[in-house]
Amino acid sequence: MNIYVGNLSFQVTETDLREAFSAHGTVDKAAVITDKYSGQSRGFGFVEMPNREEATKAIAALNGKDLKGRAIKVNEAQPKTDRPRGGGGFGGGRDRRY
Repeated sequence: MNIYVGNLSFQVTETDLREAFSAHGTVDKAAVITDKYSGQSRGFGFVEMPNREEATKAIAALNGKDLKGRAIKVNEAQPKTDRPRGGGGFGGGRDRRY
């Protein structure tokens, strides 16, 4: 099961995530999402646990718990949805004549 972990302190590392979740079962993967330009944490990450029962218990045990000074939000990750591109504001038209 893929698990979303939000409201992370910027000091939380992938090792911290792995340790917190491995107390509740097997962890295949732990990732803190970072800004691609600065390398700074974006304040959320994902943990992958192969056993659904262990993952469900980890979610229940860790949601709202303190991790390095912040109460983390933990729930099952939702699949990324395709969002329509473009739209908002002015600036799309290249050959507009007023």
